[in-house]
Amino acid sequence: MCSRGKQTDRFPSNSSCRSSCVKLYLCSNPEDSVMERRALRESVFPELREHCRHTLGVDVRVIDPYESSDPSRWPDENTRQQLIKECRESSAGPFLLALVGHQYGRASLPAQVEVSEYQLLLQESQQVGIITQELERVYRRDENTIPPSYCLTPPHRHTHCPQQADVKEDEVKAMEDKEEELRKVLQTAVTLCVHSGLLTAQKARRYYRSALDADLRFALKGHPRNDIIRRCLVYIHEVVNAKDMIVHFCSISNIAEYKILFFHLLQMQKVSNVPQKVSSLYFQAAPVSSAPTEGELLSEMCDNFLRGLITSCQLLVYTITTECDRRHGYTTARRRGYAESLCQQVFSDLVELIDSLNVSETSKDFHLGDSLAREQAEQEELCTILSRFYDVIRPEEEEIKAYVEQSDHQCPLVVTGGPSAGKTVLLAHCAQQIKPWLQDNSPVVITYFPNLSINPSPKHLLSSLCYQIATHFSSCTQDTKFYLGTDPDNPNYISNHRDNNSNCTATANLDPHHESNTEVSDYNLNLNTVPGPDLEGPKLAFIKPDVSLSELKKHLSSLLSLLPSPKQPLVLILDGLDQIGNDFAAQIIDSLPSPLPSGVKLILTVSSNRTPVLLAIKLHYPQCSPPLCVSEGSEKKSGYVCVRLRLADRKQCVKMLASLLSSSRRRVTSGQQALVNQALTSCCLTLYARLLHVHTSLWHSDSEVTESSLYDGVHSSISALLDHLERKHAPGLVARAVSYLTLSRAGLTESELADLLSSDDSIQAEHFQQGQGAPQVDVERLLLDLKSFLIRRTVSGSKVLFWVSRHFGLVVAKRYLGTHEARREIHSEMADYFSGRWPCGSAKPLLEKWKSAVSKDTSQMKMHVNRQPSSQPFIFPSSSKEAGRVNLRKVIELQHHLQESDRWEELEHGLLMSLGFHQAMVRAGLLGDLVVMLKREERSSTLTFSRERTLLASILTSSACVLQNSPLELPTVMEMSLLPCLEVFPALEGYVREIRQERRKRGSGLGVVLSPAPSTVPSIQCLQCDAGAREVSVTETAATECGIVAGIMDDASAWVWKGSGCDATKLLLRCEQEEVKFAGVKSSGRFMLLSTQCNKLFLWDVTGPEMFLQLKDPLKTEFAQSSKQNKIKEFVACQKQLCVWWRGETFVSVFHASSEIMTHFQCQSCVTCVVCSVNGSYMYCGQEEGTISIFDTDSSSLLGTCSNSNHSAIVSIILCEDKQEMACVDSMGDVTLWDLAAKRQSPRLVKERFTGGKPNIVLNTDYSDVINTLLVCHYNQVTMWDTCDWELWDQFLAPKGSAFIQAVLSQDGHLFLALLDTCPLVLVWRVSTGECVLSLETNKQPLTLLKITSDVTCVTRDGCFLVWDSEMICAVGAAPKMRRGVKEVVVEHTGEWFYTTDGSETVWRWSLETGLPHTNFLHDSPVEKLRVSQNNIHLVALSKGEIYVWVTETGQNILRISGSRATDILITPNSNFGVSISEQRLSRVWKLVNGSIVCSIHTYLSDAQVSPESTFLIGCRHGDLLAASLWSGTINKRFSCVESSEQVVAFHTLPEHPDFVVVMVASGGLYTWKVSEETMCRHFELPETFQCQPQVFQMSSNGSYALLSTDNEAITLLDLSQVRLCSFKAEGPVMKACLDKTGCYAAYISRPTSLEKSCVCYLHARPVLTVVRLSDGERVGSVFLSKNPLTLVMCEQQCAFVGFEDGSVGVYSISDVMISEEGSVRCREILNGQLRDCPFDKEPFRWFPLAIPNMTWP
Repeated sequence: MCSRGKQTDRFPSNSSCRSSCVKLYLCSNPEDSVMERRALRESVFPELREHCRHTLGVDVRVIDPYESSDPSRWPDENTRQQLIKECRESSAGPFLLALVGHQYGRASLPAQVEVSEYQLLLQESQQVGIITQELERVYRRDENTIPPSYCLTPPHRHTHCPQQADVKEDEVKAMEDKEEELRKVLQTAVTLCVHSGLLTAQKARRYYRSALDADLRFALKGHPRNDIIRRCLVYIHEVVNAKDMIVHFCSISNIAEYKILFFHLLQMQKVSNVPQKVSSLYFQAAPVSSAPTEGELLSEMCDNFLRGLITSCQLLVYTITTECDRRHGYTTARRRGYAESLCQQVFSDLVELIDSLNVSETSKDFHLGDSLAREQAEQEELCTILSRFYDVIRPEEEEIKAYVEQSDHQCPLVVTGGPSAGKTVLLAHCAQQIKPWLQDNSPVVITYFPNLSINPSPKHLLSSLCYQIATHFSSCTQDTKFYLGTDPDNPNYISNHRDNNSNCTATANLDPHHESNTEVSDYNLNLNTVPGPDLEGPKLAFIKPDVSLSELKKHLSSLLSLLPSPKQPLVLILDGLDQIGNDFAAQIIDSLPSPLPSGVKLILTVSSNRTPVLLAIKLHYPQCSPPLCVSEGSEKKSGYVCVRLRLADRKQCVKMLASLLSSSRRRVTSGQQALVNQALTSCCLTLYARLLHVHTSLWHSDSEVTESSLYDGVHSSISALLDHLERKHAPGLVARAVSYLTLSRAGLTESELADLLSSDDSIQAEHFQQGQGAPQVDVERLLLDLKSFLIRRTVSGSKVLFWVSRHFGLVVAKRYLGTHEARREIHSEMADYFSGRWPCGSAKPLLEKWKSAVSKDTSQMKMHVNRQPSSQPFIFPSSSKEAGRVNLRKVIELQHHLQESDRWEELEHGLLMSLGFHQAMVRAGLLGDLVVMLKREERSSTLTFSRERTLLASILTSSACVLQNSPLELPTVMEMSLLPCLEVFPALEGYVREIRQERRKRGSGLGVVLSPAPSTVPSIQCLQCDAGAREVSVTETAATECGIVAGIMDDASAWVWKGSGCDATKLLLRCEQEEVKFAGVKSSGRFMLLSTQCNKLFLWDVTGPEMFLQLKDPLKTEFAQSSKQNKIKEFVACQKQLCVWWRGETFVSVFHASSEIMTHFQCQSCVTCVVCSVNGSYMYCGQEEGTISIFDTDSSSLLGTCSNSNHSAIVSIILCEDKQEMACVDSMGDVTLWDLAAKRQSPRLVKERFTGGKPNIVLNTDYSDVINTLLVCHYNQVTMWDTCDWELWDQFLAPKGSAFIQAVLSQDGHLFLALLDTCPLVLVWRVSTGECVLSLETNKQPLTLLKITSDVTCVTRDGCFLVWDSEMICAVGAAPKMRRGVKEVVVEHTGEWFYTTDGSETVWRWSLETGLPHTNFLHDSPVEKLRVSQNNIHLVALSKGEIYVWVTETGQNILRISGSRATDILITPNSNFGVSISEQRLSRVWKLVNGSIVCSIHTYLSDAQVSPESTFLIGCRHGDLLAASLWSGTINKRFSCVESSEQVVAFHTLPEHPDFVVVMVASGGLYTWKVSEETMCRHFELPETFQCQPQVFQMSSNGSYALLSTDNEAITLLDLSQVRLCSFKAEGPVMKACLDKTGCYAAYISRPTSLEKSCVCYLHARPVLTVVRLSDGERVGSVFLSKNPLTLVMCEQQCAFVGFEDGSVGVYSISDVMISEEGSVRCREILNGQLRDCPFDKEPFRWFPLAIPNMTWP
């Protein structure tokens, strides 16, 4: 064995995964750049960061080593070099920004000098009489360095120590003077050695170089060109005539009085021909008497070193020259001017550099919407990172190799071991080795780390595994396409491969919302292979948000059964299942196939102390025999192979530690090594060896090291590491940093950690006392010290820091986060940060305590400090047409921290019910996660709007297919779905308001002004009983008054649903050590009564704890002993007693809860129904023969009996105690009313009512005492009874060919819901009209309807629970719509009112402001034509040849004209006259106010129009276009195409050009005809291949555009302003098209066809309304229409009116910043606090016509 110890980087330079951050090291002379660095820090870097985050998706960090004003906090040379190296390796773009000023800077004492060189310097100094005692005191020899060196003691190093905070200024000055003295001694010694030839000039330079020079040479010297080209920026500032200049340059010619010149030295070849501005001084060996001056060193750095890099590596260098006045020198004003110009140049240069490097590719490796592909790449990268920690070869690797190489087994391999044993690293390494192990095959290796995943739930894990398996095998296969779905020949077949021309993502599971005549199978989903010509690789996978675990289990089983093979095996590695909690491990294991299919190898890791997980694996693989021999070390467990991971070999750990020390240029002495060996003997773990490396690297050769210097175990060593970090850095900084890292959900980026620390009040307070905030370099230095124990992994496109072992988090939690308040505080700080509470530019208040020097009292001072954190929008806005970038970091972290900090209200309002959060989640491909969040009911008492959230989840689920493909459609889809719900759910008004604000901000889109009456109601809950692989059906259901539903399955299991937000759970009950098998369930009040197959009864009070009381009846023991099962008919709970009766039994058992005594009441015949009085004293028992027996339960006596006349069985008893009446409904539906005034006597018959007709059996009844209505459901009809006087109210017949199954009343009684035997829908009828107004969609055949509090629940036969809000049903059922399809929509010219007709006798007048019909105009016959005058005063309707003239405001029918025989009517533009057009008789012009005839026109003109000036009636006659005078009726003008005698096929008047008419002839020629002069002009000739459609021909009022055709799935228009044809491609066949009269827009309705044949989701099957801007052809917006349209009209107020086939109307407003919105109709504002009336009370006014015509034309 051998060890492979190495220093593992957080982000190795050879990593294939690029960074998501631009990290810049700011190199400068700290004494000469204070103002410049401050200006950059305050104005440039925050703006640059925002720019890069918003436009490129990358972050920016700038590390300024001299940010602190305290020199003691400045890092030493070694630390600065580590910072530069880190920036070079981890930056996604440029990494160096250097500011070279006119001062060179002082040299610093070297931190380390080799022993030989140090002794040489001492010797030479002492020989010439220099005193070196002080030098010898500050340098200490250390043999632990490689090579051995003298090291500068800490007080003289620039290392921050908290104890230095209270050092006085005079002491600091003394230390600086002493350091300057030491520097002179050392430099003198160097000069002597150079003169003596003992030290070369090259080696001597480092003693004179400043920090600026040293940093530049380390960053730029000796590195590949690719590390320098366009990755470094250097700015040289030359100052002429500066009084305080230490360095004096040579004379410079041609300098203006004051100017700043920027020379882009990338083309430095030209510089040699330009007069030099800086003299070139080359540093050579100095004479004995002189050392190199700072001026010489500065010139050598600029003119030699940097210039050489310009030519060799294309280093970007800018030279800036400032000439000062000789009298004043370099003043503060000049420095400030330079700083301002520098800021402008630096910003523009950095933006150009970052943009040119295209660093944004780092965050766009995968489409944001494909979250599964993104996670796959992240898991693969994580496996690669973890494999780098494999430092010691483990013998267990051979055992895993032997398992992988064997093929004749069907059991998993489980790697067990103790904590920190290295199981994860071992499997990550083995995953990298499997392909070399199986060189003869093509294995597919999938590793998944659930404990390191953001979402460890079983559903998500199985979804990810299914996706990875399918994509891995599809990428390896060139001749097969893989489909997840049912039979490919089935029209509902669903695949996971998307056609190239399809806009719809394929799906293995479709949403249940679809057309009622289409059935989608959610079961028997198999993987099929069919030949395919090409396979482009993995496509976006769509998994429906409400997919069940059993469905995913079937998918996984199908994939594992069909895809792997012996030649292409699958090795599936799951690590850390035992660490994810919530019993997830057992569910995941249960979802894996058992036994394993051929070609599948499964490797799991489980800690040795996780017995339940190991037991679950053993139970899941009971009959899977392990291979005969895997290896000698492996153990054969029942069902799986167990490999125990032992401790690592101590000798190998010693070698690993030595290698780690060597890589950091350290070692230990032999005595220290003995202690290390002893420590590794007690704890031989690789993680412990890494911790030892940190501790031992701090030892010096003369350090006093004892056994107590090393700590036992991993946790103690981690705690010691934190102690060391607290001593080295500020304790508060360390505590907060590690706490933030530990409590983050998915790790933190370096920028986020720095922001959090800079925003933390405790850190700010500590630094504010020193006059500054927390420097970025302090954070970076801390991260350098934690480098070995942090990994940088990719999460959602960002590189985040994460603990390499979970034990760091455990120690941090115990040390700093021991209380709930401490954890809550950290979570709250992170919630504030990710919510953007204190974005850049907003000052966060800091409450600082300070102590008065006089009174010594502690006071508090509130200060506002700008911490400059980055902004945190959900979506970064984009200036381009592309959608903005999703802030995935906020999406992932914010919800977690709000929840953990108990900020529930902010969580609910700011996230769960926020449009921005929903948009970000949907665009990020996290729709399923969003639905889960909305449905989750954690700590429900703190969340208020659970029903609103479940409604949002339901809408998102039903629209999942559309949103998966077009996430930008979310606002439109949600607005369309939510508007009808706002009256019931006013809390969602803010959500809709956000949608409208977002559309206005975006500047384009279609808004919903008036939502059409919905055809259905979205369910607020949809749950499926997850019965695993078994297919079960429901046999019986029951519901309590508080909303708990129970169902009994045909497999004798019971499922319970406890309300909104809860899942359906299986009820497990054991009796006598056996699981109870249930037979039935009944409910009454708050009780449920469950019966078992062994004739036992269990009572459950659902309001209390989940305890079941067994009811024992001593008189019915024979049932328990017999094999015959006796089923309960029903039971009634009243007060503290239960009344139970059985099928076919003649008695009722009354159970008294207080005494637990069962009493029996004997009846005359079989009991069918029972009711009790309110106080429980009286019991009324209905029986089969029509008899009702009345008992006194207190005395157990029979009080009386009564019977109906037809002796039909009693099915329902309605007790009205206030009226002392009892109504009985028999099995035929007849009602008998009895008087109960005499308590101790038999009831007196009051009345008996019969339904009449053919007798039929009653299926169910539903009574509401609130609305005094009784519903009785028969198979062929539903009858309604008025219970005030007990009279039959109405009857509703079942549709032809169907029969009722069940019917129930709605909450307010205006509707009733019914189930039919032939329909998989819940149908809703309106009682007042008998119309079926709604259909509630289910995914399978409904079994029963349950009314629960404010909900209606439908239970389907396959165990699905669907819940609808009762108020929603009532509101939607009352939504106004006409009886038939809307045939015509006429809009008033103001746009405030519009009129609709449906071919009936009624015309509706609608108010656009209220969205409701205001008036109904009734006619005696169906209305054929409808017109509104231009002044909106008169409404003219044509009905069966009669003309009706109405006054719109008053509703008065002023004229009813008969005898016109008109086929069409028109109104002149001046609103004075009407024109009736008749084909067979005279056409007449008449006055609107009185109906008097002005003239008659003898010639019939087809397609007639009135000229804009109201002078002519223009129409076609035998192919000619004629104009008849409206005053005389004669034909005065004629348009005839004389050249070819062509016929006119279409024409249109132009309101803005009243003299002209646009004419289209049959050959395609387009003319303008000036009517007054009878002149024409030919403008255009259509191509011969193009055919104009006269029926769709339209013109804009200004004549700019003409609509010609809607054929071939395109809209074709003629742009007359540019005389060209324009064609807009539609998504499918165009159903309707309309031109905006202003000539700005075209609207069309199409039915998309470019979809997968298998896609039958609700929205994709719907028509789409689209609006296009005519000027540039850009789409303004589109909206899915919920039903089939019949009419489309556009008005001048930029609104589109759509009439639908169900009689409803939708109005959609156009929002477009490109066109002036003046006069446009905005979406109706939501009225908060408006009183909510009953929707059925909002009936419109009804205006009746004149009884008879008041005018008759001859």
